[in-house]
Amino acid sequence: MSCYKYWDKIKEIANSLKGYGDYTVDEMPLDEIIPLLDSVEEIAHDQEIDFDSAKHILDDEKMNEALQLIRKFYVGLGARLETDNAKSILKSDDPWKTLKSFHFYQRYQGLLRNENQLVKFTPEQKVVFIGGGPLPLTLILLNKIFKARCVSVEVLPEVAELSRKVIEKLGLESEIEVVLGDETSLGNIDYTVVMVAALAEPKERVFANVWEVVDTVTPVLYRTYTGMRAILYSPVTEKATRGFHKEVMILPTGKVNNTSVLIRKVV
Repeated sequence: MSCYKYWDKIKEIANSLKGYGDYTVDEMPLDEIIPLLDSVEEIAHDQEIDFDSAKHILDDEKMNEALQLIRKFYVGLGARLETDNAKSILKSDDPWKTLKSFHFYQRYQGLLRNENQLVKFTPEQKVVFIGGGPLPLTLILLNKIFKARCVSVEVLPEVAELSRKVIEKLGLESEIEVVLGDETSLGNIDYTVVMVAALAEPKERVFANVWEVVDTVTPVLYRTYTGMRAILYSPVTEKATRGFHKEVMILPTGKVNNTSVLIRKVV
């Protein structure tokens, strides 16, 4: 089915975002912007639009401004929801219940089930995640479900500190470590698996630095956006991952947004 049926809808959503003027996502009322997110994801999750059809609209120069607005909104709202949930956990008498109220909690469970088909997560694995954010849910679930040991690498000091407090509140400080730094911190960490967050930037630098550190055996997993889901965020390019061999990828189903890709270093 042609994705052009969404042409006007995408512009309508972008115009709605323009209506907020200079307000940041942190200042926008959630009861107004969550429905906007739902509208964007309705388009992103349309299973009837194939990859070739999606490219017609995603690569169209006339849609560039609208896509920039939507992608900025998606990233900003995601960061806000993570930060809000992280702060709520710190105040909660039942931090695990509060964590499970996170808007994307169930999707992360589905995403990790997909990724467990690429790399079997076990208690023997030590997973380092580049771009852990304020709510390192990937690592929390990796430990909760698979008992894997984990390290979150976060470049912003205040974000790293918030995530560290969340992990302590959940009683996982002996299982999950938070390291302040960027991807070059890999050189000082023991690991068996490297994961790169979907929003870790700049992509070319991140993967180039990972390539310098990892060996040719270590699995590297990254998350990206494919098909119509690329309305949410720019996909990882082949140029960014040069020096790596793409072994396999798993496309998302349902409301999961990320495509998961397994790569290994080649020399």
